[in-house]
Amino acid sequence: MVNYTPKQRELMRLWQKNELARINLLEGSVSSGKTWISLVLWAFWVKTMPEDRLYLMCAKSLTTLKRNCLLLLQELVGEKNFTFSIPAKEGRLFGRQVLFEGANDARAESKIRGMTLQGAYCDELTQFPEDFFAMLLSRLRVSGAKLIATTNPDNPSHWLMLRYIKRADELDFLDVKFTIDDNTMLPKDYVENIKREYTGVFYDRFILGRWVVAEGLVYQFDRERHITAETPAKGKGRWFISVDYGTLNPFSAGLWCVADGVATRVREYYYSGREKTALRTDEEYYAELERLAGGAPVEYVVVDPSAASFIETIRRHGRFPVRKARNEVLSGIRLTAALLRAGRLKIHENCKDAIREFGLYCWDERGETDRPLKVNDHAMDDIRYFCSTVMRRLLRGIPEWRGIDDGTETLDM
Repeated sequence: MVNYTPKQRELMRLWQKNELARINLLEGSVSSGKTWISLVLWAFWVKTMPEDRLYLMCAKSLTTLKRNCLLLLQELVGEKNFTFSIPAKEGRLFGRQVLFEGANDARAESKIRGMTLQGAYCDELTQFPEDFFAMLLSRLRVSGAKLIATTNPDNPSHWLMLRYIKRADELDFLDVKFTIDDNTMLPKDYVENIKREYTGVFYDRFILGRWVVAEGLVYQFDRERHITAETPAKGKGRWFISVDYGTLNPFSAGLWCVADGVATRVREYYYSGREKTALRTDEEYYAELERLAGGAPVEYVVVDPSAASFIETIRRHGRFPVRKARNEVLSGIRLTAALLRAGRLKIHENCKDAIREFGLYCWDERGETDRPLKVNDHAMDDIRYFCSTVMRRLLRGIPEWRGIDDGTETLDM
């Protein structure tokens, strides 16, 4: 027997009473149960719809759709009732044909032109281009067609808030809000941990479910808590280097030791070609990388993915394996903030430029979308690369870090 939270049961009653709208949005905090119940609702609704109609499920990418939704949907209804193929971009849900699409850029809307849909499902709607969503609504052009979508809150100037949520009374639009406290299935210690790990704008959005502007400093950096004078003991921990590449702009690199779940930026190299009025070559930067590593057993170097020539230079020398960094800005900032909050990120007192940038790195409060100001951000970028690419992997599997690691709700209940 399926157990529903009171909030989930309330939503299912709306479906049973035929009170769903044309557009049905489930929004709110992480781990609130909205993804799970949205897929239950989608499966029940599709099963009652005509078999000869077309259905669509979409997310920012097909990989995200599979990870967040398709595997969970198959677990919910069983392989007998739902089969899918990502290469073919389609599946069968209770015998109905379901197509899959990614909505990752402005060109995505061309993928769905000409379709006639009975229903559509959208995962993390705020990540979609507005043109794609507008086109998708125009494809829902048969009687009784419906859209079911999930999202976390975003900037209050986001197109979804301005042109749809604020106009809900004018539209055939149902907006159901969830918070983490609505998910009565979660263990108390998990809820307490995740509430502690989010800070600032991310706490307001992903815990309280509020649409708020990102403002002020990006990170809550506490000099007493986050700066250390200690260096890791020889032979202890795992070692990495992170790099944000620059020519005129600063080149920033940090040497990291991860031990007992805590990452320490042991030392750094920071060079501004513009300020020094002398540019350095890839070979000169590589020599500095060797000096930064010293005798540390560096497992690999994480580099700004756009720095193709420097990545090739590192590979050519053969000492360090190199990986292109994950470069999703907001999810990387969110993870970095969570690591700081949890005490899993320390900066040695000799890393002066990283410490300086932590005190200056601010949100651009004038933008319609969340973005940091592009100043005082070079050490911040290399630290974000390290957190997104290294710490994300090392923390995978620790229960309290579910859903924080990459900005998705992979295990949302």
